[in-house]
Amino acid sequence: MFKGVPSDLLTAQDPPIEATMVLSLPHLLLNISLLSAIGPQETPVDRRCVSLREVRGPKHRNSSLAPAFFIFGDSSVDVGTNNFLGTLARSDLPPYGRDFDTHKPTGRFCNGRLIVDYLALHMGIPFVPPFLGQSGEGQHISLTQQIEQAVDTFQLITLSLGERRANRLVAESIFFLSVGSNDYIHHYLRNASGVKSLYLPWGFNQLLISTVKQRLKTLYTMNARRFVVLGLAPLGCTPHFLWEYQSKEGECIKEINDMILEFNFGMRYMIDELNKELKDAMLIFCDAFLGSEDIMMNHEHYGVSQIDSLILISDEGFETVTEACCGIGQYGGWIMCISPQMACKNATTHVWWDQFHPTDAVNSILADNIWSGLHANMCHPINLQGVMPNVRSVASLE
Repeated sequence: MFKGVPSDLLTAQDPPIEATMVLSLPHLLLNISLLSAIGPQETPVDRRCVSLREVRGPKHRNSSLAPAFFIFGDSSVDVGTNNFLGTLARSDLPPYGRDFDTHKPTGRFCNGRLIVDYLALHMGIPFVPPFLGQSGEGQHISLTQQIEQAVDTFQLITLSLGERRANRLVAESIFFLSVGSNDYIHHYLRNASGVKSLYLPWGFNQLLISTVKQRLKTLYTMNARRFVVLGLAPLGCTPHFLWEYQSKEGECIKEINDMILEFNFGMRYMIDELNKELKDAMLIFCDAFLGSEDIMMNHEHYGVSQIDSLILISDEGFETVTEACCGIGQYGGWIMCISPQMACKNATTHVWWDQFHPTDAVNSILADNIWSGLHANMCHPINLQGVMPNVRSVASLE
């Protein structure tokens, strides 16, 4: 969610949706090296180095439910691309990652795993590596740029596998989008460039939704068929806005959450439209607001315990739904997490890790909901488990 400077979705004049793309191909080894700073005279292909080869090991052949996992999004799903961007908001230093499998910071804005990490485990796919592989000078990669990078990557896969097998691989892959948070955090709520004088909340929502719709259709033209679109979490309940709006007794900021509810409603309607319009496609909308609200309202039933990197549901409950585990100021929402001394001892007792991002424990619960609706039915019209293609290897994509 929070990554410093917002990015552009279409042009510098358009409201930004900040996003980064990461890619996992369990049956293909796709090594991508791309500088994040794409200057005016450069294109995303100019500094890309790709080697593509089939991996025929039995471990990968038999364990994965999909041939690839493409992730587009902001810091809620960033597994390390931010490390290569020129931004002050960083998560490549402790205490970020302290509860991750390696117990080291990886660039994830969390104490441990993200939602997409848990979904990768469900699908039998290795944790997704960052798309960028070397340092750059830029501050963001827009969703538009990410789509362009994905199109370029599809073309490279086609050259390696042939058109038929490449089309099948893309069609059987899972495409995950989590965008929009920064458009509110850094743009609309700050009234950047006087945007509120141009758009009422509903109009701003519709602008963002229509742009996401066009990007989904672009991916569809490249033969993408299985999509998961994650709606926004209740930003009005994040520690930062509780601090900024001087919330009394931790009450969520209604005016912010009302905008998020409208956005999610519009996104769900848009997904329904695309499911009718796009032949052979299956698009899922997962309402992060609904899932997060269920956790906060029933936090006493959602306790977790952690043994190394294994999250276990317990009966103890979350102790706080307002305080960030790591931060300074009221609710820990004034200054972001920058030092191990700022962090609480046990993040599993907290819903929020830092100003804007949930803890590993919350990510685990939300991922279970996306996969199967284990704790709450937050996905429509079906859960991710219901659309898995059950592809076992690239070799089978004949």
